[in-house]
Amino acid sequence: MFKVLVNIYSWERPKVCRSDIKLEKGDTVIVRLKQSLEIGEVLNADAMLNENPEEKVERVASERDLKNYQENQKKKKEYLKICREEIKKAGLEMKLVDGALSLDGKQIVFVFTSDGRIDFRELVKNVSRQIKKSVRMQQIGSRDEAKNLGGYGICGRELCCVCFKGSIQSITTDMARAQQVAHRGAERISGLCGRLMCCLAYEAEQYREMLKGMPELYSTVKTSKGKGTVMEIIPEKQELKIKLEKGEYIMIKKSEIKE
Repeated sequence: MFKVLVNIYSWERPKVCRSDIKLEKGDTVIVRLKQSLEIGEVLNADAMLNENPEEKVERVASERDLKNYQENQKKKKEYLKICREEIKKAGLEMKLVDGALSLDGKQIVFVFTSDGRIDFRELVKNVSRQIKKSVRMQQIGSRDEAKNLGGYGICGRELCCVCFKGSIQSITTDMARAQQVAHRGAERISGLCGRLMCCLAYEAEQYREMLKGMPELYSTVKTSKGKGTVMEIIPEKQELKIKLEKGEYIMIKKSEIKE
């Protein structure tokens, strides 16, 4: 048995699936999920993961599968329009992001974002009655929405969540503090999704290493010129900007701090 990483839904993390056949990266495959058959792309054909996957790759997608998928994509646009109209009629505070029609065309999942919990039971009934399909609603986060829509960050590059199709680790304020950027304010270190930028994770560990042995910001230290307050830390140079008790500012190396 092989373990492969397959990207099925654009708004979800790739799934680890088991396969009885040898696959290659980039292969389009049919995956059996709990409720349906879905089409996906193989991202890693030899995933070294400890997970025991429930999902299984049924087969490599045939020309007929690909044709059905293209036809479903056209139908999906119509169903999304119907769902949006019903959301508007019901006055529900939710934003419909995308959807996916199963390979056999019998069921559709609609994904949405919302600031809170939504009672969408009546919505499901109304939409299902119109499109004659089994309907499932799934709420996703703002980061997943950005991954699905795509775009470019303030760096001018494509969004990290789009470029890196694998799982993205949680981004924390501790990463921002380690890199001395937390004081800039949430709006300056947040991405298009409104969450902390994914790129904060790239060098966080290196900064933590460089900060070892450094005093805390605004702590008091002893120098050759007297006591002072740490006003700025420059990890890359292992330097500190100190405000002495008499008001003078000096730059010193970490090694120059007196015990």
